[in-house]
Amino acid sequence: MNLKKKQVLLVSFMLFSLFFGAGNLIFPPFLGQNAGENTPLAIATFLITAVALPVLGVIVVARFDGLEKLSRKVNPVFAMLFTVLIYLSIGPGLGIPRAASLPFEMAVAPYLPEDANLTVFMLVFSLVFFLIAGWLAMTPKKLVERIGKFLTPSLLCLLLFVFVNFLLRGTVDVVPAQESYQSNPLVKGFLEGYLTMDTIAALNFGLVIATTIQTLGIEEKKYVMRYTVMTGIFAGTILAAVYLILAYMGMASSGVIPLQENGAWTLRGIVHQLFGDMGAVVLAAIFTLACLTTCVGLITSISQYFSTLTKKISYKQWVYLISGFSFIVCNQGLNVILSISVPVLDAIYPIAIILIVLGLCDSFIKEIPYMYSCTVGAVGVVSVLYALGNAGVEIKVISNLLHKLPLYSLGLGWVGVAAVVAAVCLIVHAVQKATGLSQIENTANE
Repeated sequence: MNLKKKQVLLVSFMLFSLFFGAGNLIFPPFLGQNAGENTPLAIATFLITAVALPVLGVIVVARFDGLEKLSRKVNPVFAMLFTVLIYLSIGPGLGIPRAASLPFEMAVAPYLPEDANLTVFMLVFSLVFFLIAGWLAMTPKKLVERIGKFLTPSLLCLLLFVFVNFLLRGTVDVVPAQESYQSNPLVKGFLEGYLTMDTIAALNFGLVIATTIQTLGIEEKKYVMRYTVMTGIFAGTILAAVYLILAYMGMASSGVIPLQENGAWTLRGIVHQLFGDMGAVVLAAIFTLACLTTCVGLITSISQYFSTLTKKISYKQWVYLISGFSFIVCNQGLNVILSISVPVLDAIYPIAIILIVLGLCDSFIKEIPYMYSCTVGAVGVVSVLYALGNAGVEIKVISNLLHKLPLYSLGLGWVGVAAVVAAVCLIVHAVQKATGLSQIENTANE
């Protein structure tokens, strides 16, 4: 059985919406505003960690029938701990609360009366938000219909509407890059892609997409993978196009809109420049649609996973628990959530990247059982120590040694470590194989 083009399109829209949430809205325009004339360089590497790796992650996880099975290539204990950590960080710990607090703080709060009690309004807004998200997550089989057919097209139309108006009426003034983007815009753009959390999210969504394709009548594994690749590429193309649009508007407005503490203010300034106070309605709709679809996808995928760990708590009960906990966390405020996100992502993003790369190469390295454990272990140590160092927790002697690694100060010290460890594993395996063959030949000759 083959999927119709319309079905492939709807699943692609669904995957795009699962990815495109809070961070995807606020980081590209902020990158453009900060990078200024260096935006083309920065966005090129941003697309690696924010588009290419997430799409590959979906494909790899679908191939292995879930993140836990892929992680088991490293170690069963690691598989359990890493999978739970990923689901918690992308879900109720960081990702879901961030997606819920963003539309309120950037599209609702600024337009409330000055004497309004923001705490109360935030409680009411987030309560309604999570009631809707939880209701949509209760019926995962209807996600393609609800998200792919209605929510995503509405979001894309709104973004296109803003972009066309910007091209026709927007004020363009590109300024030199801010200091952080002057010396290494390529590296800075690569690391900024971490903040979208999409490569980590892909480790959740890979199984969701594969399962969705199966519910459409595709059961044979090779066809499930074929359509997973197709929908991944199509969703990634839309994602890249939207990022380029947002980054361009941020770059073109870099000399017009004052630089603020996060990209949500950049997008708000762009919309206000185009539509005045009425832009608040457009902005609220964009933020809410983008963040709602991502929250629904995260609640669904995380609830599905945790419901497999214990029979005592059902899928629907997990939806209640995750929505409720996320409701509590999101009321701590956007800046608090973002401040926690950075060190956590510094620690786990490199591990997710190397796990995806190894999964892609599995056909060539599956005979080397220690390749996964050694490479992931080495990358994990470096990335965790780097994150701790940035958070102000470091051991002087170890920190001095780590700073001698190439690119370590830029946050990419793990890349060289991964390459060296993988090379050593390949050499050791080759020597063992050659020695084994020699012993067999000697035995045969005797």
